[in-house]
Amino acid sequence: MSPRWSHAFRTFYWLVTRLAPLVRPWVERVGLGNVVELVVSGRQSGRRRVVLLGLLRVGDEEYVGHPDGSANWTRNLDAVGLATLVVTRQAPLEIRVDLLPVGEERARVIAATWRQHVFPGNVIYWLARRHIAAVGRYYRIRRVGNAIGP
Repeated sequence: MSPRWSHAFRTFYWLVTRLAPLVRPWVERVGLGNVVELVVSGRQSGRRRVVLLGLLRVGDEEYVGHPDGSANWTRNLDAVGLATLVVTRQAPLEIRVDLLPVGEERARVIAATWRQHVFPGNVIYWLARRHIAAVGRYYRIRRVGNAIGP
């Protein structure tokens, strides 16, 4: 684990969360690469939490993850085990996830980050690939059905 990369990711995601209100309407109307919304209940408050993520596709499977290990949304997802995935121009989907252990599938998903994420995330993920391999937290998505609403 690299403290410099952890700091870089915290700074990058701080900026992303500040820009999210400006980007979200664009994502909802037009889409932005592989960016989707994940809606998950807070593990303590139970309140709905929304985060913009990159939806990764490897073969016939779909994945989400965080390159710097545990984050608030991953801890919520671990605690609740259920979320809603909102993809542009599609009905919201209820999902469950499986945390990927270290291994070949996880390595393929991490490699997909720098091919599938939008700029500048793809470049940052490629540069930090060793750090991500060491601490990244990635999940395989299992679609449960259509959600009632995001």
